[in-house]
Amino acid sequence: MPTISSHKPYRVGRSKTGLGLFATKPIKKGDKIVRYFGPILDSKKKDEDAIENKYLFELTNRWTIDGSVRENVARYINHSCRPNAESDVRPRKRKVFIRAIKNIEPGDEINYDYGTDYFKAYLKPIGCKCDSCERKRKKQRAEARAERARLKEKAERKAKRKAEKLAEERAKARKAKAASNGAKANGKHLNGHSLTGPSAKKAPSKRASSRLLHA
Repeated sequence: MPTISSHKPYRVGRSKTGLGLFATKPIKKGDKIVRYFGPILDSKKKDEDAIENKYLFELTNRWTIDGSVRENVARYINHSCRPNAESDVRPRKRKVFIRAIKNIEPGDEINYDYGTDYFKAYLKPIGCKCDSCERKRKKQRAEARAERARLKEKAERKAKRKAEKLAEERAKARKAKAASNGAKANGKHLNGHSLTGPSAKKAPSKRASSRLLHA
């Protein structure tokens, strides 16, 4: 790790994505923080155009800064979709400075937007780890959990209503069956099939009737 002199307003430290650059002093909006530097590559030279690494900073279609050198402390600055700094590119001078676009407090990580091409090539395939994207994913996960809970509760309410309806239908069926059985029993009494109790009286026979008439 490169040695950073104490008068610099930043230090290299551990970040959740590896190493990062952190403010050690208050940095005001608009302040120049650090220069992004390294060998200047000429795309017209095949050997230089063939160089590939994550620290290439394109100045123009022809000139590119190879920021992979260890002395280039700015290479430790991580990407953010909502950064607190930006790259100030000066193609004619072949220089790039990182400038604050917000007030940065001691302890804050310094970051800037790497641009669309870098994002698509290196960050999108693995998922951006910046605070903004992490908060967005956390919110999406919370919303997904809430939606699953809502759907589960809805399904439980539906199942409960269905069970209650089924229980009500069964109760009605039992009641109707009981009423039907009661009606059948009453019908048998009315037809005389069950009138054999002690209160039932036999009709007099023909002989008895005849005796009564000739008496």
